[in-house]
Amino acid sequence: MTPPILNPVCELRVDLDPIMSLGEGRAGLRRIIPIVGGTVQGPRLQGRILDLGADWQTIWTNGTAELDTRYAMQTDDGAIIDIRNYGYRHGPADVMAALARGEDVAPSSYYMRTQARLETGDPRYAWVNSTLFVGTGQRQSAQVILSLFAID
Repeated sequence: MTPPILNPVCELRVDLDPIMSLGEGRAGLRRIIPIVGGTVQGPRLQGRILDLGADWQTIWTNGTAELDTRYAMQTDDGAIIDIRNYGYRHGPADVMAALARGEDVAPSSYYMRTQARLETGDPRYAWVNSTLFVGTGQRQSAQVILSLFAID
């Protein structure tokens, strides 16, 4: 079998509102981070992140953030694409504490990986409905930067 190839699709720059904490739940600290806009730039997708959606996070007792997002983009030519992104962010305690304080840290100093599903009814982008995607990310104080790759 041939190993899969990762092909760049786009970079998502997702703008965030402040974190809303729900407190401790059954699985850990529950948080909602509203997604309020952003940009999409890349070889296969270009557009803007719409002002809707959120990351419904759980912070486990070991410090791992379970990322569970749902939001949408509008391409430059008018297509609406639903994005569902699930992943993990974790790293050394001092790095994670710096992120929690809103400090920018090198993305190589922690792990932030996702798997994404995209969906649209626009025939120009029907290929996203049957493609698997993975991402590597970086958390900044008010933004997440995510490089999205198609698994070909």
